[in-house]
Amino acid sequence: QVQLVESGGGSVQAGGSLRLSCAASRDTANSDSMGWFRQAPGKEREGVAAIYAIGRDTYYADSVKGRFTISQDNAKNTLYLQMNSLEPEDTATYYCAAGGPRPLYDGTWNARVSQAGNFRYWGQGTQVTVSS
Repeated sequence: QVQLVESGGGSVQAGGSLRLSCAASRDTANSDSMGWFRQAPGKEREGVAAIYAIGRDTYYADSVKGRFTISQDNAKNTLYLQMNSLEPEDTATYYCAAGGPRPLYDGTWNARVSQAGNFRYWGQGTQVTVSS
């Protein structure tokens, strides 16, 4: 079992930045993928970014490429999501996830880590609101 606790959400104007943190109860960086997902009201949970082996492999949704950066601090068992140039469309509850699929280097990892059903452990979520 892994407990995940997110922090860092809040309200910001468009163009601003936030950094989300996710503290894990144990080290997962060397075993499974971790990721960030988000869910807006009335929409499905979507994959935002994922990471494996402290950045050896990363995934970003097209909508956040160039604006968001996922990273891990293995010593602190903490996952981060740096979000820059925020847009109103980024408004959602953001969830940290662990226990995700490892890369098989067969071209399927991006598709697998973008699916919420492929992660075993979830945080409670943190709200991000971006106003125009």
